[in-house]
Amino acid sequence: MKNLKIKEGYIKFNCRWTKGRPIPAARLKVINFWRKKLYNLGMIGSDKNGIGFGNISQRIGRTDKFIITGSATGKFKKLNNKHYTRVTGYDFKKNSLDCEGPVRASSESLSHAAVYESNKNVNCVIHIHNLKLWKKLKDKVPATSPKAAYGTPAMAKEIKKIFTRPGNDNRGIIVMAGHRDGLIAYGRNADSAGKIIITANRGF
Repeated sequence: MKNLKIKEGYIKFNCRWTKGRPIPAARLKVINFWRKKLYNLGMIGSDKNGIGFGNISQRIGRTDKFIITGSATGKFKKLNNKHYTRVTGYDFKKNSLDCEGPVRASSESLSHAAVYESNKNVNCVIHIHNLKLWKKLKDKVPATSPKAAYGTPAMAKEIKKIFTRPGNDNRGIIVMAGHRDGLIAYGRNADSAGKIIITANRGF
């Protein structure tokens, strides 16, 4: 099992990766469209140190498995099917996941898994970074605890807790209060999840 690290320098999650075949490009057409659009808006990308941020995923059928952008793909303007992988299993308590594809799964995969497990009607999850939008929404939409760091079991637990509160199932967007500038949008498909971000971002 491979321990993956992020910029703070400590272990965030354990990823068991099986190198496998690329996902058919046709299945990625819509989520790749939105990934490119959000990249062009600076909501997905990489910082001055080359650390990637933001990702997009899509549920596989009626399961809790999903397709997600791979680790370290934020720096690429345009992705192809070699930049996506399948998350085939996960364990919040053990802070671990299994993935299969050309690349390792994003470090935010457990947060995506928490959304899919909590609402079976969700088929797309998008994680973006945008400080202005984060500040605008942090007191207006459901938010995780400021104590929950990103990419941790605590964050996944907070996301699941949000979905247990009446009226939150279909809000479509979550502020990650312990992950300054981080937000998660979700919807029945990529178009609905993406449009939630675009609508919220109007006026900036």
